[in-house]
Amino acid sequence: MAEAQSMRAVKRRENLLGYLFLLPCLLFFGTFLFYPLFKSIVLSFQLTNPRGEAVAFAGLDNYANMFTSGTFLSTLKATVLFTLYTVPPGILIAFALACMTNARLPAMKSFQFIFSMPIAISAATGAVIWALLFHPSTGMLNYALGLLGISPIPWLVDPKWALISVSLMTVWMNLGFNFIVLTAGLQGISEDIYDSMKIDGAGPIRSAFSVLIPLLSPTLFFLLIVSVINAFQTFGQIHIMTKGGPMNATNVMVYQIYQEAFVNWRFGSASAQALVLFAIILLLTLLQFFWLEKKVHYQ
Repeated sequence: MAEAQSMRAVKRRENLLGYLFLLPCLLFFGTFLFYPLFKSIVLSFQLTNPRGEAVAFAGLDNYANMFTSGTFLSTLKATVLFTLYTVPPGILIAFALACMTNARLPAMKSFQFIFSMPIAISAATGAVIWALLFHPSTGMLNYALGLLGISPIPWLVDPKWALISVSLMTVWMNLGFNFIVLTAGLQGISEDIYDSMKIDGAGPIRSAFSVLIPLLSPTLFFLLIVSVINAFQTFGQIHIMTKGGPMNATNVMVYQIYQEAFVNWRFGSASAQALVLFAIILLLTLLQFFWLEKKVHYQ
């Protein structure tokens, strides 16, 4: 009996010690994650003043106004298009570059370093650089097109080109992270598999689709999840390069939330939109886990 009580006391002390170690992390998440989430839920049912204080209970009016307005549908469309423009091309380009530089050649290390460099550049810095490249009269991109005899493109001032232009910059900005992750996945594949492909005489395309992609499916699945979440949370390059324009062509959901909260000072409506965005991201993530994880081959 005494031995059992002693064991329970030891277990309680171990549990208490574990909670003490977790306390700083719990305080951090509680302050910067759980409290803002709870506050957003409360404010989404309120009308607020410019200081963000609740002044009247609005019920579901913030949600009703959001879903009945054309702004929500246009921002959702822009966000979905931006995701389609950035996620598949970003992963495909990074995969191609990772396969090209995976060969054991002396110069490949230099190329791996070059392709990884965008990860060290912030969204603000990259947006400023690409805004200069996209300048309609002095930008290097239109200058290069002029040398080829192609008419200048109004990259950031034409609604047809603005979202594509920001997507090009985003693909480049995310290239470093995608490239590093895929290169690590390729280097984790056993050398025996590469030797077997050479002996069988498999070409690059057959090797990629029959061997590399199935073996890299956990890595590709991880990249897809992270890339979709990041695409739906894009803000920095939109704010610096286009500010949601022209004609709301690049007004994605996060930027609309920013405008609603810190330009229009409607924190209740902004909180409702933020919660809807959270629900959309959560639903997309669950759908990807439900449909795509079955095709992932874990070794």
